[in-house]
Amino acid sequence: MNTNFHNQIKKEYCHKKILVTGASGYLATNLIHSLKDIDCTVIRLSRKNILPPIKGNAHIIDFHGDIICKETWERVLDEVDIIFHMAGQTSVYVADENSVDDMAVNVTSMLLLLTVCRDKKIKPIIIFASTSTVVGIPEHVPVNETFFDQPITLYDLHKLMAENYLKLFCLHDWVSGATLRLTNVYGPGPKSGSKDRGVLNQMIQKALIGESLTIFGTGKFIRDYIFIEDAVNAFLSAPMNLSEINGKHFIIGSGEGKSIAQAFALVAERVKEKMGISVSTEHKLPPADFSPIESRNFIADSRKFKQAAGWDSQYSIKKGIDLTLQKYSSGLKK
Repeated sequence: MNTNFHNQIKKEYCHKKILVTGASGYLATNLIHSLKDIDCTVIRLSRKNILPPIKGNAHIIDFHGDIICKETWERVLDEVDIIFHMAGQTSVYVADENSVDDMAVNVTSMLLLLTVCRDKKIKPIIIFASTSTVVGIPEHVPVNETFFDQPITLYDLHKLMAENYLKLFCLHDWVSGATLRLTNVYGPGPKSGSKDRGVLNQMIQKALIGESLTIFGTGKFIRDYIFIEDAVNAFLSAPMNLSEINGKHFIIGSGEGKSIAQAFALVAERVKEKMGISVSTEHKLPPADFSPIESRNFIADSRKFKQAAGWDSQYSIKKGIDLTLQKYSSGLKK
């Protein structure tokens, strides 16, 4: 985080009360750590009873609760200024197997949050973490906010439903907020709870212990990999520019496209150069239940959010992989 941006964040969030849902998750954990040295109050909402302690200037309040229970929202929302809604089920495959449960976690939770805000007549800024795959399989790249949304999985359909609930409540001025649709996020942090998320992190960790990197199919499909600090900074930027982002959705990515094969090869190259560990890549046939959403090309055109919030990605995939290798390798040595 550069000095100017850090100072802006410190000024904006000082003395604010911030609720972060899904507080034990990968994205939320990193965001909370970005706030820990600011004189603010952070409520960590999680289903877990015990979360790791965080040292810093922020006053951390841990709240154990289920986001699909209205009582949770009624108890936790008083005097909250900003909500980063990051809780949810994140696996395409789990959503297919348990579609009703997925809808409850990813849609009903949003509707309950919004309804309680409206009924209590409180108006926090809500920034919702969604996914770039809501658009479906785009015909060309890069992808911007003008593309028609055609979700092809239950997971993406439910994410879009939650987005639209937020837009509707913003339209009626019951709440304020926006949705950030993330591309493929990677970088240091806790392990994702879903096997089909954080794939690049998984490959980095495999490479560090000398395991070969598995590519399903040819690996020709293009992905936009965004470093975790860039993703967190996008979320922190959004509430500071409310008039420009309110009631909208934005695509957040690096704007740099790499095929899956290229990205995995770069992991192998960097771990060889930085750690002296040689690893190979191997191609395998995709599993029988491989989701059709895996066969997409995606590069983000994030200019709309850059113009609205003054945000920009700072890390190339090479730099991001190097920083992730450094962090994970230090953990292995302990």
